[in-house]
Amino acid sequence: MGDGSFDLQSIAGTILPFAVLFAIFYFLVVYPQQQQQKKHKAMIETLQKGDHIVTAGGLYAEVVKPEAEFIKVRISDETVVKLGKEFIAKKLDAVEKLS
Repeated sequence: MGDGSFDLQSIAGTILPFAVLFAIFYFLVVYPQQQQQKKHKAMIETLQKGDHIVTAGGLYAEVVKPEAEFIKVRISDETVVKLGKEFIAKKLDAVEKLS
């Protein structure tokens, strides 16, 4: 077809595999990551005094006072430090606190 017209099937055949790969990538990688970020943000926003957390560096700490940008945590009996909210890995539940 050298007259300047194009074949719609060849274009669809070229674009379709890329669209399918993009959809697979989105639902296997991007979407689950977004859901995990939403859960993590909700967990951080619900932290209260007395909650026990694990930091991204692996420290176990107790929440003393949640603030806007930081959270004051106790890492030992006499040591209270400010921790950026982005460095909180997870909140410990009652079972994990006992062990």
